[in-house]
Amino acid sequence: MKQSEYYIPTLKEVPADAVAISHQIMLRAGLVRRLASGVFSFLPLGYKVIRKIEEIVRQEMSAIGGQEFLLPALNPIEIWEQTGRVEAMGNVIYRIESVEGDNFILAPTHEEIITFHAKQHIKSYKDMPQIWYQIQTKFRNEPRPKSGVIRGRQFTMKDAYSLDSTWEGLDVAYQKHYDAYYKIFDRCGLKYFVVGASSGAMGGKKSQEFMIESNSGEDVCAVTSNYAANIEVATSKVEPVGRVNNNDAIEDFATPNAKTIDDLVEQFNIPEHRCAKSVVYIVEDDPWLILMRGNDELNETKLQAITGTTNLRPATNEELIKYTGADHGSIGPVGIKDGIKVIADNLLKDANGMVSGANKDGCHFKNIDLSRDAKIEAYYDLRTIKEGELCEADGQPLRIVKAIELGHIFKLGTKYSEALGALFVDAKGNENPIIMGSYGIGIERIMACYLEHNCDDKGIIWNKALTPFDIHLLGLNIHKSEIVKETCEKLLSNLENAGYDVLFDDREVSVGVKFNDADLIGLPIQIIVGEKNLKEGNIEVKFRRTDERQIIKIENILHFVKEKY
Repeated sequence: MKQSEYYIPTLKEVPADAVAISHQIMLRAGLVRRLASGVFSFLPLGYKVIRKIEEIVRQEMSAIGGQEFLLPALNPIEIWEQTGRVEAMGNVIYRIESVEGDNFILAPTHEEIITFHAKQHIKSYKDMPQIWYQIQTKFRNEPRPKSGVIRGRQFTMKDAYSLDSTWEGLDVAYQKHYDAYYKIFDRCGLKYFVVGASSGAMGGKKSQEFMIESNSGEDVCAVTSNYAANIEVATSKVEPVGRVNNNDAIEDFATPNAKTIDDLVEQFNIPEHRCAKSVVYIVEDDPWLILMRGNDELNETKLQAITGTTNLRPATNEELIKYTGADHGSIGPVGIKDGIKVIADNLLKDANGMVSGANKDGCHFKNIDLSRDAKIEAYYDLRTIKEGELCEADGQPLRIVKAIELGHIFKLGTKYSEALGALFVDAKGNENPIIMGSYGIGIERIMACYLEHNCDDKGIIWNKALTPFDIHLLGLNIHKSEIVKETCEKLLSNLENAGYDVLFDDREVSVGVKFNDADLIGLPIQIIVGEKNLKEGNIEVKFRRTDERQIIKIENILHFVKEKY
């Protein structure tokens, strides 16, 4: 392919709104262009990479028995209403009304549609197991799309679904996808790790995410050399508050200027871990008081798992006063009104000698015995872990890192089949809901994640698996030298006949521009043809990853490339 005929609009300057490394490099190297917030056009060079990624995914999905579908992005809203996800996903879903008044959504994922088709055709346990997948465009109305293609409003996803008649079958399907994901990401050359995660609005029994560490990531993970978990579900080894020997009677004391835990510590010399912070949430329509140790932060995802709903939020100031009689900073579990559910973090279980709000502005209680003075219905792991806390699994200090999610696998169970009536008859003649799994990979994210770890100040460093072209052939001063032109054309023909995909820079631009663009585009091998070396029958070869350069005889180039590439 002649570069003069190929559309690669490279940039010298990066737009100010491009913050993520991958976003910057994709714009500079002419892989993508922004059309609207969270919406990108893939240009020829970038789309070649997308097609390579898709082919790797297809090969590994076929290897585990996956059958490829192409499901419509335009879905009747009624199907989604049956599972409750129109309400659960809220404004994330794009809604469309036809001129005839029919309501549709642009699908953010396809669990409902797969289940719809499974209901049509799967009637018996003999019809399973099945693995159905597609590579299709998805739409999500992200409120703050950023980081380029890492989080967009329109994106491509490989979404796969397993259909089984037994829970043991689901385990087998889940493991097949887990193993396939390892192969896909290994083949793409990614440095990734796997974390336990929350299923969120997807629902399900088990969930794991495949992540890469990156400062551009929006996920936060806790990791050691042997452990990794999304901060949403991560746990750590922290000693509980426990009990003190003297169990004095509860008493109140004035705290007119103490609105925070830090205020109590500083003004009254109270140990932070002896302070119990209360927060009030409205769960569905009911008030819950959640008790945390000191400055520990409530983990909303853990609270969602406990309550069984994503429909929860912090109480407003007006609601705090209505339910507790006090504003922020003076709320506590002692004497709380009937009808308010009270739960606490595990670290506070049966603790005494505690300080907490007295449900009266400017007043706190001390010497609280949570077993004696409060009606706590249950204790749970509710806290967000902190940097440096010890890992429960291996005892190492935990690092808190930003990460990008590459893929997510779920054991959905029967959530969707029950809602949509997708049933089968088992060997005993009994009717049961189909048991499902869901397995997603962000196609553009694979490219972005690769670039986060494989670039330098000059540009991209492609590997063999993902590179848009194998070789960059550079003709120096080609418009002035007939021998350079003839040599390049002969080399291009020989390399292409040998099976290599070659980008031939035949442009009438300066040598410096060619070298800079070649490093920016980042193809693994650059073959540089110039008059000086040709006088000795030589050409120069440069390896982009190492910057190693070698002078090679022209007649040896095919053998050399075959040996090195």
